[in-house]
Amino acid sequence: MKKVHNEVELAEAIKNNEESIEIEGDLANKTIKIKATGKVAWAVAIGGISVAILAILVASKESKTNLLASIPSSQEAVGILDFDITAVILVVAIIIAIIGGGIAILNKLRNYNLEKISDHNVVLRRK
Repeated sequence: MKKVHNEVELAEAIKNNEESIEIEGDLANKTIKIKATGKVAWAVAIGGISVAILAILVASKESKTNLLASIPSSQEAVGILDFDITAVILVVAIIIAIIGGGIAILNKLRNYNLEKISDHNVVLRRK
């Protein structure tokens, strides 16, 4: 079982098709909220996340800043979404998508079952 503590480690674990991933800390709650998103909201989110990723890539290319350093300022880009996932959760999804190489990684995340162990510990198991 792969243990992860941040978005970068989670994206890498999903990208590597880990059978099970243990998520610890605050990221566990964020992952629960991402996984709880319904199909319609998920489709809207993917569109909004795509726009946000494009905005981040353009901003980091134009300013020659580190790609991950520009992510916290991307909350304006995800402001176009109008459903009850907070901007913080969307930023986590954006980080996972950027580290994982694109939106496809978020769809791979949906192919995991989530088991809540505690408020700060969840396990993802590949279906």
